Amino acid sequence: MLDHFRQFGWLRFPMDPRVRSWAEQARDAATDAISDPAHAQWLDCEGTWFIGVDALPNDADGRLPSGAPLEGPAVDFISKHLGTLSPLHRAQLSVIYPGYPRPRRGESDAAFGYRRNRDAAHVDGIKMFGEARRRRVEEPHAWVLGLPLNVTSPDAAPLVVWEGSHDIMREAFASAFKEVPAQEWHLVDVTDAYTAARREVFETCKRVTVHAAPGEAYLMHRLCLHGVAPWSDAATAPEGEGRMIAYFRPEMSQWQAHWLADL
Repeated sequence: MLDHFRQFGWLRFPMDPRVRSWAEQARDAATDAISDPAHAQWLDCEGTWFIGVDALPNDADGRLPSGAPLEGPAVDFISKHLGTLSPLHRAQLSVIYPGYPRPRRGESDAAFGYRRNRDAAHVDGIKMFGEARRRRVEEPHAWVLGLPLNVTSPDAAPLVVWEGSHDIMREAFASAFKEVPAQEWHLVDVTDAYTAARREVFETCKRVTVHAAPGEAYLMHRLCLHGVAPWSDAATAPEGEGRMIAYFRPEMSQWQAHWLADL
């Protein structure tokens, strides 16, 4: 599994009863979060995407109220190879509904075209800044863990991953940071390197869709280019629920020492 993660930049983990129990509790919490007026700003793309940052009420161990801590094969893999699991942030709740993608509020035609045609492919933590909408590393994550919360068909806006893209992205960012003191990396404009690397990924890496059921999990390398595929006309999900996935992507402390590592 470790070799697969190093080579392709992602892993899917098999069904585990502890993860399935967690997903069942998280699904109930997700239903409450979506209807909470305090989270209304997270519904975007003309009602087809609930972004849900920090929307689940878990603690630093991933524990939901009256539930068990987050456990299972993915957690074991992270603890063995990628460092400690906790402290975890409140999980993002990503819910996609039929009709996705549609434009985000204020999204340009070009940006929407990229969302529709390129799955809004991105590396997490690379943020836009300034009126010119340039990019820099503002949220350096340790890894990205996805936990499906309900049963859907594989074409219900699945995760998209470009296999091996983390290696290309690593080289691009390393080049952008070359000769820059580590303590100033967060100030570096990585726009040109990032854009060129994405183009290389699209030309050379295999695009795969990743589908899983509650009780399963998938893990991505922090530098993996990924996105969300459109909702297929034939896709199915529980009525009114859409496709629900909880994501953990904790920020990396002392990131300059580890963010460009292969693990």
